[in-house]
Amino acid sequence: MPSVLIVEDDPSIRQSLIEVLTEHGYAVRSAADGFGALREVTQAPVDAVVLDLGLPDLDGGDALRMIRGISSVPVLVATARDDEREIIKLLNAGADDYLVKPFSGGQLIARLSAVLRRTSHVPPAGAPVAAATEPLRPTTVGELAVDPGARTAYLAGQELRLTRREFDLLAFLAHHCGQVVSKRRLLTEVWREPYVDDQTVDVHLSSLRRKLGERAAAPRYLLTVRGVGIKLVAPR
Repeated sequence: MPSVLIVEDDPSIRQSLIEVLTEHGYAVRSAADGFGALREVTQAPVDAVVLDLGLPDLDGGDALRMIRGISSVPVLVATARDDEREIIKLLNAGADDYLVKPFSGGQLIARLSAVLRRTSHVPPAGAPVAAATEPLRPTTVGELAVDPGARTAYLAGQELRLTRREFDLLAFLAHHCGQVVSKRRLLTEVWREPYVDDQTVDVHLSSLRRKLGERAAAPRYLLTVRGVGIKLVAPR
């Protein structure tokens, strides 16, 4: 049974989240503030954390960075902040995914299940056994070198500091270098969750572009094929 820590200061929201997760087979612990969350993570491991950003004692972003300082546990951020720059900042600080408030219980379960599939050997509650997938191979594209086995990526000899999700996305695109990959396929094969909205891919692509030293308006490696998808190519 996967375990989840809910970090939410509003008692009614916290109770609702606990009930939803419990009904779907999760073992749930909870904390009402940032320091309480840190104590919970330190005292006993959990398989995932759902972290609200509006905490009474710590800014949620600071709480996220402090959790990352002591644990690699997957963190799903629940935020009312839908600004893309703020979301990218949270992902770069170590969040594994995010939910914009208000969200439904179904959205929470879908995102949490996807995070657990990507980051843990613990299967999400009620999840089917996944089929085996083809292993990704080391790939060099122009000055970009990606090694999925070592989970490293270098650009012009400099190691890229990527989040877990950014690396998975880059490795998949490198493995399919020159091929146009739809966002729906990325959600299915990288996120392993076909029911998540396309904005999730857009946010991660925007952050990845920045780390590759490019913009959507002036791409070098990541080319958007309008209405079709994205492909990784060697710069000309």
